[in-house]
Amino acid sequence: MQDPSDSMEGAGPEGNGRSDTTGSRAADSPTPHSGSGSAAAPTVLVEVRPGVAVAFGEVPAELIAELKLGPIDLGLVSVDDRTRISAALASIGNTATVGGNLANSFAGMEGVYRLGDTARAYLSAGGTLAVRDGANLGTVLLNGKIAHAVRWTPVTAVTAAGVAAAIGPALAMVALQMMLSQVAGLVRTNIALTSQVLTTVRHGQWAELTALVDAVDRAVARARELGSVTTTEWEKLAAKDDDLRKQRETYRLNVGEHVRQLGQLDTSGQRQYLDTNARAIIFDAHALLSSLKAWTGYQTLHAARARATGREDDGEARLVEIIERETGEEFNSALADATCLVGSLTRELRIITELPGRATVPLTAKRKDAKRARHTSTQLLEAIQPLADALHPPAPPLPVPAVVCAPESLDLDRYLRVLRWFLEAGETLRVLGLDAPDRMGAILDGAKGKVAPTMEKAASRNLVAITDRRIITARTNAFLGQGEIGRDIPVDRVRYVRAPAARDGNGRSAIDLITAEENIRWLFDSDVDNTDVSALAAVLAESMNIPDDERVQLRQQRQAPPEVGTKGEGAGTRSVEPPGPQAPTGDAE
Repeated sequence: MQDPSDSMEGAGPEGNGRSDTTGSRAADSPTPHSGSGSAAAPTVLVEVRPGVAVAFGEVPAELIAELKLGPIDLGLVSVDDRTRISAALASIGNTATVGGNLANSFAGMEGVYRLGDTARAYLSAGGTLAVRDGANLGTVLLNGKIAHAVRWTPVTAVTAAGVAAAIGPALAMVALQMMLSQVAGLVRTNIALTSQVLTTVRHGQWAELTALVDAVDRAVARARELGSVTTTEWEKLAAKDDDLRKQRETYRLNVGEHVRQLGQLDTSGQRQYLDTNARAIIFDAHALLSSLKAWTGYQTLHAARARATGREDDGEARLVEIIERETGEEFNSALADATCLVGSLTRELRIITELPGRATVPLTAKRKDAKRARHTSTQLLEAIQPLADALHPPAPPLPVPAVVCAPESLDLDRYLRVLRWFLEAGETLRVLGLDAPDRMGAILDGAKGKVAPTMEKAASRNLVAITDRRIITARTNAFLGQGEIGRDIPVDRVRYVRAPAARDGNGRSAIDLITAEENIRWLFDSDVDNTDVSALAAVLAESMNIPDDERVQLRQQRQAPPEVGTKGEGAGTRSVEPPGPQAPTGDAE
């Protein structure tokens, strides 16, 4: 699954760390020159916490856009702390003695940015070809041209240099500001909490929570304007500590219970739970993030207060780092639960809205009113989709795979639109097929093109989707009608695949799949090309394997003594040969 803080959507760097002008943005290249011929000063990015980088030197808008850098407001980080951070980071790798443009780049801290995993990978890959003074030297490419030189120092180098420990409290303030910035951005997605979500009871709950959120927001805004947390503001806010804890804990428990319930149910039970509790899930997820925003803002003000006192009290200085650590743990846990829950619900709602033939959805009181049910699902999806996309960008539409074993008249798009939401992040669809049941053989041979829609309704055909991770099968009427799948077989369970060259009496091609648990046979229409059927078998054959433990079990069965009192060749007397390079070739039912 993608990290929630990663806002990058582009492809990552090449696996070998090298790049060309089209596929990667970080490369070991000369420093670009301006039109006058003088070398431009590089942007220096120093990672002080995973995903948090301090920038020195010019940070062009093009660089921010290309790397999707998220600026972090430093209003609660004092000028003294900013100076300490600049001085400490400039000492990494003896940069003070480098001279020239690089030394000038460290003259002042220009800002702090949040980087997604993809941006970090780009910068790190570009520097693997040239590492100097503990930093990765590279350039960022835009449209195949060198746009700006970057000097990237990863967090590992900062930690190794002992800098993080030396300015720990100051960096803790930066990390807290990053968390506050991130959760504030999620809350700003502005979920439409309309009457579809807010019941009369929830109106009161929402009003109580938003009053606390607003109080913290006002205190944070005033502290940023004043450059400090005044005693008056802090005392007013500290009086709300219990209320803030109660709100955070209430919605943490609510969301945690949703996640726990889903974890205990099978696929059918999960769907029923999501359908029944959709409104509560949307409300609880948004309320959790809002309470998390208020709590993080409160803790940031608490840390700023302790930081101001800590200049004369070592205990207060250490407290800042404790606050950062504890808040970070709470933040990451809540964000992970919200991402999981919102992702599950959004996937279900997206499937419902994509289904061409779902008859009933238990999201409304009138289960038989399919049109109204679909309309309700669409409204709920519109409410939660901005947050879902911010937490985890949706997968792109599925392209038609290279191998298709289905009648040419089949509308693949409606299958792909639904299947899209069953695939996991990074999962690749390799094969799509539709088998032809025995009882429909005559119809298939007689009038393929004209009766294709009727066949799918009457024949309970099987959809076969093979990815790089698993084999998914489903009855087509259940898949298009209810969004339900049948088998979900990991590819490492494949033991043997056979594709007989001869077609059956109805002209259909067959594939036999033998897994660790069962034998499966698929039959494909007479107009499906043998080349495509062979290609499907070849994809499955890549995963053929008999693990050593299964091989040992088979050998032990061969050596087992015959059972006493049996007649003929029973199970206890049958000889099972150990598998060799090939699996048995008997017909699979």
